[in-house]
Amino acid sequence: MKTKKGSALFGNYALIIVVGLLFALPFLYTLYTSFITMQDVNKIVGVSHWTFNNYKTFFTNDAYNVPKWLMNTVIMTGIVVIGNLIINPMAAFALAKLDFAGKKLIYWIVVATMMVPYHMILIPVYVNVAHLGWLNSFAALTVPFLYQCLYIFMLRQFFISVPNEFIEAARIDGLTKVGAFWRIVYPLAKSSLITMSILAFAGTWNSYLIPSTLANDPEKYVLVVGLNSVKDMFFENTPLIMAGVVLATLPILIFFFIFQKQYLEGISSSGVKG
Repeated sequence: MKTKKGSALFGNYALIIVVGLLFALPFLYTLYTSFITMQDVNKIVGVSHWTFNNYKTFFTNDAYNVPKWLMNTVIMTGIVVIGNLIINPMAAFALAKLDFAGKKLIYWIVVATMMVPYHMILIPVYVNVAHLGWLNSFAALTVPFLYQCLYIFMLRQFFISVPNEFIEAARIDGLTKVGAFWRIVYPLAKSSLITMSILAFAGTWNSYLIPSTLANDPEKYVLVVGLNSVKDMFFENTPLIMAGVVLATLPILIFFFIFQKQYLEGISSSGVKG
């Protein structure tokens, strides 16, 4: 019996490893190609042939303002993630636990908005941003995205599961509704908030269409937009392009691996409830 269980366990782990390698293979190829020269593309070469020149090119060549693009991306992503961590939970808590006129209507508007592709409202957003004089500014790249209806919906489902007795006990102890939210309910949503943060981080860091539409000044480029312009100039330089892909992808992988445990807990605890 133990032998059968051990064999089944070994088979499961082997299958997981094989599937994991299949999913990781494209990134491993990208990572490998970023360290070789153009002459070695599509060849398997030893570590002695690897080089950091492709990465050095990005950070030392005046034609690519990668440090500036990277800083722009960090600022944009940081503002959007922090904004979502503040605005989305407050809206979700109000829809889950507070009673006010029009609550159900607002909730269904949030749900309906989730079904509208952002591409459909990009032109109205561009027109409004232009009227405000925000084009080629961080305000254009951040303010319209400080909240996301999907995350409001996700957090609302979690807050519904929080017993009302917690909030009532906090009120008895002298806390206001705002105080009860920030000091009692908000910390309970740690896993869901981290899940939201990972999704918001990945979506913002990788965003191309919106930053390229609202900011056409090279000084305001984010990393993905800037690297895409490099790709257009050096389409045939595969290792250089792959180095750019690694630069754009690595922060997301690091962010995910740091918070993967909380991410999985957040996914399991944010299911749709009543």
